[in-house]
Amino acid sequence: MSDFTTKAVNSIRVLAVDTVAKANSGHPGAPMGMAPAAHILFSQLKTNPANPAWINRDRFVLSNGHAVALLYVMLHLLGYPISIQDLKNFRQLDSKTPGHPESETPGIDVTTGPLGQGVSNAIGLAIAQANFAAKYNKPNFTISDNYTYTFFGDGCMMEGVASESCSLAGHLQLGNLIAFYDDNKISIDGSTNIAFSEDVTKRLESYGWEVLHVANADTDYQGLSDAIAKAKLSKNKPTCIKMTTTIGYGSLNQGTAGVHGSPLKPDDIAQLKEKFGFDPTQSFTVEQDVYDYYATVAAKGAKANAEWDNLFDAYAQEYPEEAEEISRRLSGKLPENWEKLLPVYTSADKALASRKMSEVVLSKLEQDLPELLGGSADLTPSNLTRWPDAVDFQPPSTGLGDYSGRYIRYGVREHGMGAIMNGIAAFGANYKAYSGTFLNFVSYASGALRLSALSGHPVVWVATHDSIGLGEDGPTHQPIETLAHFRAIPNLMVWRPADGNEVSAAYKVSLESTQTPSVIALTRQNLPQLENSSIEKASRGGYVVYDTKDARLILAATGSEVSLAIDSAKELSAAGIPTRVVSLPDFFTFDKQSHDYKKSILPDGIPVISIEVMSTYGWGKYAHAHIGLDHFGASAPAAALFKKFGFTTEAVVEKAKKVDAFYAGKSVLSRLDTPF
Repeated sequence: MSDFTTKAVNSIRVLAVDTVAKANSGHPGAPMGMAPAAHILFSQLKTNPANPAWINRDRFVLSNGHAVALLYVMLHLLGYPISIQDLKNFRQLDSKTPGHPESETPGIDVTTGPLGQGVSNAIGLAIAQANFAAKYNKPNFTISDNYTYTFFGDGCMMEGVASESCSLAGHLQLGNLIAFYDDNKISIDGSTNIAFSEDVTKRLESYGWEVLHVANADTDYQGLSDAIAKAKLSKNKPTCIKMTTTIGYGSLNQGTAGVHGSPLKPDDIAQLKEKFGFDPTQSFTVEQDVYDYYATVAAKGAKANAEWDNLFDAYAQEYPEEAEEISRRLSGKLPENWEKLLPVYTSADKALASRKMSEVVLSKLEQDLPELLGGSADLTPSNLTRWPDAVDFQPPSTGLGDYSGRYIRYGVREHGMGAIMNGIAAFGANYKAYSGTFLNFVSYASGALRLSALSGHPVVWVATHDSIGLGEDGPTHQPIETLAHFRAIPNLMVWRPADGNEVSAAYKVSLESTQTPSVIALTRQNLPQLENSSIEKASRGGYVVYDTKDARLILAATGSEVSLAIDSAKELSAAGIPTRVVSLPDFFTFDKQSHDYKKSILPDGIPVISIEVMSTYGWGKYAHAHIGLDHFGASAPAAALFKKFGFTTEAVVEKAKKVDAFYAGKSVLSRLDTPF
């Protein structure tokens, strides 16, 4: 490699150091160590800064997201809209350059930060690419062939989510995935030998990965380039390039934890610049030949994009139906009138578990929505997430399916599944990623779920066995606090449908969403079809499902408790306490409705009692009194549990009469207008 390569690498190092120093906050050490790999990789990255959404661009994920100064420097050099001023605004309010990668910044594919998430996202991106290519590539028309690259470090390998995801990636033989392991042997606490002494190479090889090693990645530029070339030859294994680096390379404190999470001191920066041939009195300077070099990289990407556009035009002539479908998906639109496929129920239809009604929805939609790509964490027979005749997403060599299959067997890997779904959604092509597990075990994946909401990935969790109604499995499996936890996450829909129409509504709103993920909580036990429900009404998140003239009580409920509320309201009304029932399948969607609409549902003058076999936490914004479960459940048949914990018509009526007596003659303000 030429002297210019060294100059470019050191320019990256110095610019990253200046970025962190200006903020007086951040992590300079990893960018300095990984700069050679970044330069070699980004020099050949297929990317077009003028069209960041190009579907066949290579993807890059920085899993060790604390090293984000490196990524901002690379995007700046390539010509993405990250200016020198943006680098100077690193970690400042309203900047394009926050403290960890966020997908709202142009050129960043996924939001990372919590370690292990990014490498898992990369696996999701690779799955989506493999599926997209298997469906749409034709002889002489390679529409999709991009690679997914990721940088990760020891911290990522210590996190369990990375283990789950990397294990699955090896099983799936994702040859389109190339990862770089920054083997610098340092974490925040100090040398990794105090807590992490495993052989990462053997671990990944046991998962089915190819592992290459660049022993001196500080200066062996040719070795890094050769490793990437060799990795691309591996078509039936993901590849990890283990690169042994020196954290903070060039610093007076290189190789120590002192350069991990703190800016370099001024004297250290001065000697570093002098050592690398830069003016120590200058900051944020890049020589023109470095900019010119990266301009050629961007130009190659723009040329590849233009060639792809021409290829797609020819593809459209040869395969017009596929091209039309691809164009629709790239536009982010669902098929026209797709919602007419959603099943509609009447009260004459038989009672079904809402998990079964979810299966019916998926079976209706899968043929018309090729973007639907889902699976389950080893609970397919319980979650009912696989439609009849579905093809599994599997390596063709296994005989278990192929890459055009749209059902993923995630195994018992809930957290990895969640992070992989985020990657699938981030790929583009309007992928609608969904997955199944028990509602209680979505909690295992709450780190990934939170990032779905933060990033705006509209993934769908099919969360069955949603209450003590699952019965004998007992309190370890019975979600009590789960909905309160998820409802507290900003930008997350948490649906708990009460019948078939509400299940259809939950899927309708969830699949139409472009920025908000969903958890759809579903029952194991059968639910009756409600007389006054509809997809249209339930799609507003809350509505009156049973009413009576001059109501003086409102029972507000979700899921399996809505029919209980209706039975109780009928008894109360017969006893001279006219009672309305409100179904609130999703708080988030209901809260988005107009104030007038919400007040028409929960008006002044009528006390509201919430009924839900869950924690009452969070219901205070709607209800004046609560019937809930603020303790763990028990192991017994469902009917016995509902009776024991007071979820019967008799118990609800008794509590309702007490609430009615308490508020008699008092002014009652709707909780929607509580002024504090």
